[in-house]
Amino acid sequence: MDIVVTDNPAASRYEGRAGDDLVGFVDYRPTAEALVFVHAETDPTVRGRGLGTVLVRGALDDVRRRGTKVVPNCPFVAEVIDRNPEYADLLAG
Repeated sequence: MDIVVTDNPAASRYEGRAGDDLVGFVDYRPTAEALVFVHAETDPTVRGRGLGTVLVRGALDDVRRRGTKVVPNCPFVAEVIDRNPEYADLLAG
């Protein structure tokens, strides 16, 4: 399943879509210094396929492109960063 991850700033979240279907999202709270990732969720019908990791990595890649930092208050986002040390430089403070 191909997932396209896009920022939806009006909803303060990154969204993962397969075609027109929303399959997951990462909620965030913007601050002056970083995006605080507060919750990640995937649709129960697609769980177990690694799509949550794809979604979080897509969000982190966008954060890197923007030149900002993250605070992973969501345990799943923190776990993805721990398992993928190439994202460690994105951690705020």
